[in-house]
Amino acid sequence: MTQRYRCLTLFCLLMLGVAGPGAAADDALRVMTFNVRVPADTDMNAWVHRREQLVRVIAAEHPDVLGTQELTGEQGEYIAAHLPGYAWFGKDRDGGTNGEHMGVFYRTDRLQVLRSGDFWLSDTPDVPGSKTWGQPFPRMVTWARFRLRDGGGTFDFFNTHFPYRDQDVRARMLSADAIMQRIGRLPSTARVILAGDFNSGPDTPVYAKLTRALDDAWAMAASRSGPAETFHNFTGNPDRRIDWILTRGFATRAARTIATHDGARYPSDHFPVVAELVALGSDEEKQAE
Repeated sequence: MTQRYRCLTLFCLLMLGVAGPGAAADDALRVMTFNVRVPADTDMNAWVHRREQLVRVIAAEHPDVLGTQELTGEQGEYIAAHLPGYAWFGKDRDGGTNGEHMGVFYRTDRLQVLRSGDFWLSDTPDVPGSKTWGQPFPRMVTWARFRLRDGGGTFDFFNTHFPYRDQDVRARMLSADAIMQRIGRLPSTARVILAGDFNSGPDTPVYAKLTRALDDAWAMAASRSGPAETFHNFTGNPDRRIDWILTRGFATRAARTIATHDGARYPSDHFPVVAELVALGSDEEKQAE
């Protein structure tokens, strides 16, 4: 993070504190990341038993943009059909429509997609379904450049899911390199959000690599609520903070982990994370984008 952005972040958070907690709510960009868990379970955690609850959790937070992981085409269509005012996009990790997606949902009244696409975390990133670095499954990124319809400028959104096995440290590091190379192609003034399930904790080299250039919204938030850890395996007792929202060019007004449940039933084996972000930079800079 540049010194200029550090100063702007401090000033923005101070102003938010002076104005009061509700004053900037309309200007904040609300971002959610949510590993929704593929419909593989057959017990009380089966998709058919938790899908309504999952939609209610998303609707209650009303994110402007939502990055999902482990989303199948079936799940994506269900969520879209039950979230009026949202659209979604993304290919599955084999380049099709039925398998596991990094699906991105967004409010059509708030955001316009200027361009979007996908790339794979491999030595051949433009080849759908490609996998290298010893990964058993293809891993990918779904991205978009969004424009805020209220004249608040643009931002680039990246959504991903890193390999999960203990032996995949190298693959996770190379995945982080590939994403940072993509971000490095953007103008230095471009506002960036990277969301996902990174299957890494904040004490890992993967986190260190990504946060050299990006801010962890949870760590930088002016206020936080909910547990820090996000993966709980349907128990409600999380033990790892592996779901992150990383940013550049934003101050984080608030961050929260959503632990909503209905008795012993949870909408997913991960808690979703929500961040309220305020764009840094002048109105002139925003309009110029």
